[in-house]
Amino acid sequence: MVNNANKIVLVTGGSRGLGKDAALQLAKKGFDVIITYQTKKEDAEKVVHEIKDLGQKAFTVQLDLSKIAGFETFKNEIETILTSNFDGNKLDALVNNAGVGVNASFELTTEEQLDAMTNIHFKGPYFLTQKILSLLNDGSSIVNTSSGLARFSFEGYSAYGAMKAAIDTLSRYQALELGNRRIRVNSVAPGAIATDFGGGFVRDNSDFNQALASQTALGRVGLPDDIGSVVAFLCSEDSKWVNAQRIEVSGGFKM
Repeated sequence: MVNNANKIVLVTGGSRGLGKDAALQLAKKGFDVIITYQTKKEDAEKVVHEIKDLGQKAFTVQLDLSKIAGFETFKNEIETILTSNFDGNKLDALVNNAGVGVNASFELTTEEQLDAMTNIHFKGPYFLTQKILSLLNDGSSIVNTSSGLARFSFEGYSAYGAMKAAIDTLSRYQALELGNRRIRVNSVAPGAIATDFGGGFVRDNSDFNQALASQTALGRVGLPDDIGSVVAFLCSEDSKWVNAQRIEVSGGFKM
């Protein structure tokens, strides 16, 4: 295993769910971690303490991914952290994880809902990555969060699933255009995961949980650490020859 010590990763939406687990798994691999939160500062600070307990540096910064106008200020905050705490070293990995879901039939999806999904799941990661490219070392890794819903379909997720399909395509284009800097770009597509996402429906509704498990080759729904460990792998040098890939982590759902 390649040593990832002294490497720095930025994880958006790291205060809860999959982002939190990814941040912790990255810390276990030797990364120092900067996480973002939108409103839950207290939760983010708890994650920071957990990372520090693992022996790594950790910092938290507020970010509203839907407000592109705020990205310049955010970049300046990240630069300040890097200058003050890492002697001006740059980031070695970026995990575009932050997001929320919306459940509405295609027939009833509003322009406001579609705009929200576009801003949070596509425009946000697109322009945030563009904004902080100068803070990424050559040879860095970018991991974009997609979804199994970009491959299989459930009623009510046309807006969310379409944006995640766009992220898969964007990842390939980024891998192509950033290859001259040896920056690798991959997308991770979780299947159904037992978290608080979507109001915790997969986690808390036993009938739905069991129905999903019955369609999964490995016989259960996913857990956060099923995803976080894959994200950490893709950020590390262990995956140095993995590029432009969509990696579905769903336990073999609806094959």
